[in-house]
Amino acid sequence: MIIDPYQIDPRTAYQLLIGSVVPRPIAWVSTVATDGTYNLAPFSFFMGVTANPPTLAISCGWRRGAGKKDTLVNAESSGELVVNVVVEEIEQQMNISSAEFPPEVDEFKEAGLTPIPSVKVRAPRVAESPINIECQVKQVVYVGNEGSQSGLIIAEALLWHVRDDLLTPQNTIDVSKLHAIGRLSGNWYTHTHDLYEITRPTNIKSGSS
Repeated sequence: MIIDPYQIDPRTAYQLLIGSVVPRPIAWVSTVATDGTYNLAPFSFFMGVTANPPTLAISCGWRRGAGKKDTLVNAESSGELVVNVVVEEIEQQMNISSAEFPPEVDEFKEAGLTPIPSVKVRAPRVAESPINIECQVKQVVYVGNEGSQSGLIIAEALLWHVRDDLLTPQNTIDVSKLHAIGRLSGNWYTHTHDLYEITRPTNIKSGSS
């Protein structure tokens, strides 16, 4: 079957997109509002962009018919955020924080999570998350048609907090111990238990002429 996304309604196109781009990592983004209220929300349109300087991108859509989401408002006003990694031990708390609470609600309290101070940014970290990345917002790019825009937040990682047992002697993350979860479509998620390695090929020569 061939599906033309311009011949179907935007909601169906969205479902096609999130069902095809899987699994997706989850950026559990904590920010602080201008009045000091803490905000926490998960986003699965998330990726690493470059390593020098270490840069992340998070796409933050609009509230349904109600303008920008709190995360985007706070990130633009403060220029700061923290990306917290979601692991299976706290997946239910992440799900609670995904609800569309009004701006004056602190999702840390709603989800029973512990905010702890960051070092370089005002936004708090999630104590229960094994990896926190303090970030400075470098740019917000608006993408999409009127009424369905998203703010693509491009943020530079300033500081990592990593639980000690996750670090290897080479200062890499032991993903077998991380137990991260990934986002699929609808209400579906995936665990990272079934891990395997494939060694990247090296010294491949092109065919001779």
